[in-house]
Amino acid sequence: MMQSPGTTLSEAASKTLLRDYGIPFPKEVLVTSVEGAVSAAEQIGFPVALKLNGERIAHKTERGLVRLGLADAAAVRQAAGALLAARRPEDGEVDLLLAEMVSGRREIIAGFVRDAQFGACVLLGLGGILTEALGDVVFAAAPVECDEARRMVARLSTSRLLTRPFRGEPAVDMDALADVLLGLSRLALERPDIASVDLNPLIISGDRPVAVDALVELSAQPTSPPELPAPLSAEALLERFRPLFHPRGIVVAGVSSHPGKFGFVTLHNLMRFGFAGEIFAVKPDGADVLGRPTLRDVAEVPDGAADLVFVCTPNKLNVELLRACAKKGVRAAFIASAGYSEVGEQGRAMQRELVATADELGMLLIGPNGQGVISTPASMCAQIVAPFPPPGRIAVASQSGNLVSSYLNYAVSTGVGVSKAVSLGNSAQTGLAEVLEYFAVDPDTDVAVCYVEGFGDGRRLRRAVERLTRCKPLVLVKGGASSVGARAAASHTGALASDDRIFDGLCRQLGVLRAPTIEEAFEWAATLASQPLPRGRRTVVFTSVGGWGVLAADACAAAGLELIALPDDIRAAIDDMVPARWSRNNPIDLAGGETRDTIPEVLDLVTRHAEVDAVIHLGLGIQAAQAEVFESGEFYPEHGLERIAGFHAAQDRRYAEAAIEASERHRKPVLSVTELALSSPENPGPAAVRRGGRVCYPSAHRAVRALRALMDRAGV
Repeated sequence: MMQSPGTTLSEAASKTLLRDYGIPFPKEVLVTSVEGAVSAAEQIGFPVALKLNGERIAHKTERGLVRLGLADAAAVRQAAGALLAARRPEDGEVDLLLAEMVSGRREIIAGFVRDAQFGACVLLGLGGILTEALGDVVFAAAPVECDEARRMVARLSTSRLLTRPFRGEPAVDMDALADVLLGLSRLALERPDIASVDLNPLIISGDRPVAVDALVELSAQPTSPPELPAPLSAEALLERFRPLFHPRGIVVAGVSSHPGKFGFVTLHNLMRFGFAGEIFAVKPDGADVLGRPTLRDVAEVPDGAADLVFVCTPNKLNVELLRACAKKGVRAAFIASAGYSEVGEQGRAMQRELVATADELGMLLIGPNGQGVISTPASMCAQIVAPFPPPGRIAVASQSGNLVSSYLNYAVSTGVGVSKAVSLGNSAQTGLAEVLEYFAVDPDTDVAVCYVEGFGDGRRLRRAVERLTRCKPLVLVKGGASSVGARAAASHTGALASDDRIFDGLCRQLGVLRAPTIEEAFEWAATLASQPLPRGRRTVVFTSVGGWGVLAADACAAAGLELIALPDDIRAAIDDMVPARWSRNNPIDLAGGETRDTIPEVLDLVTRHAEVDAVIHLGLGIQAAQAEVFESGEFYPEHGLERIAGFHAAQDRRYAEAAIEASERHRKPVLSVTELALSSPENPGPAAVRRGGRVCYPSAHRAVRALRALMDRAGV
């Protein structure tokens, strides 16, 4: 991802350049002789540091070209002579850089690199010479604003070493540290000829950072990226994607009578799920398929009756197919056909011709090598696999067709529905950036979720994500996160700038919620689509069994949620409801003392409290699970089993509904949790959650991570 390295400036020249951008350095003097070093040291004051300086000297510490803590003139004289004697022929012209000693217990690294996808990216990390070993670094793409600079500090795993007093030293001046990052950002934007900057270390002296070393690397071939095309207006985006997601009619080209073929499956799925428009099945022999006649040629499609074609024909036929469809008014094409860029140069040439044809015809093109497109508002299941999800407010885009299916399967299992879904295939013309821009303005979508492996034009993607996350949350899973791009070896910043670290920094900067797995990505998206945003992090855990509550409390602490002490008035109110053996703290465990109405009353009591921002309710469905055992046994319905089973089922159903009602009434998230969501999804408890349009989480840890996603979106 990185550009080829060029030449480096000397440390002294690097610092001269960086001072103009507000980077703080110690007092320094550049000298050419031993006696000059002694004289300069006496002017600055002992102790001092001394280094051999030159444009070809990048790794002074590794070569032993740095002397620290020189306490008097004799020490400076001896060190200066030794450094000059250590010069190598390949070092070129050298001199001596003498500086005041800066002391402090904490060291950080800062700088920037130019990423080929996302441009200049500012780095902040902790560790000095141990930075690469610790790996505690964060990135943000330029331009970096003041608030983002402060957030970079907070994102460090060891941020408390900076934000709090440390071993007698005060907390770091956040304004001063932010100014360093802002100066680096400004330099990166104003000087495209600079490939990277490395400030390592910056020593925290008192409460302020001071850079005691600097390295500026120039680009071998500095270039400015081309201007991005102007973004489309909301109206233009809606019109461009309307034939894809809201077509009046669909041409299915390449229909087959064989149920194992893509053309058959696509036609079947469109008919099976009740597409609201007309369907024109095209099959060269005109034979009936699924009990309906087919057309022999696209020319038989009535003019203006269809505006989307789903293409299952061999790739060599598709250019002319697009032209024939365009004559009939078709304005969008989904290409399921394979054999394009994924198979080699000949396929890439065919793909370029396909895109050029679509562009010439003014046609939106998705694919090739895609799996399908879904629009629940249009009852449209135009894809070559199952499932068709329930309708909802989540939009799905994926660079893997199989993972579209995964997201849709989670929609089916949770009951939280989908508005639009699209497999991008090879993204030959229209890719993730364009689709996310559409989701940003789509009135059917409240939350977007995607799977991504590559970026294409990273700047275009960044702009699209910014547009989307300003108004709607985006949950993302990235494949290939372990890969590391080729980096410049001349600086620590280059070595630290892995592809995934840069991408993770961009996600955090833009407010993207990056999930570790597909199932959690959908859970987070479903949570965002169905739960109110919290006003803070103050959380109460309400559990029917103590062990679950303990684990949930641990998960809350690990996720940075605030498990508050139970307010006195809540404790007093519950004291009046149940025997004294209940936990009397947070987590709330009623210890089996509840009566018929206690759990709904406690859910409402806790959720409405002014000091509570969110509630996690554990243990739903336990009694209903026993009811199922009663009903399946040989003793049922006698011995009072029918009555008690009905009661237990009704109560767990009631508890689920009470959680949803309390959440909606008080506009706070209430998350219901039980492993029965997986082991017994038709249990009345989790089933009632699903009917209510919400996720029933299979574990406290999954619920806590989903709640943390809500809090991150809310900015609390």
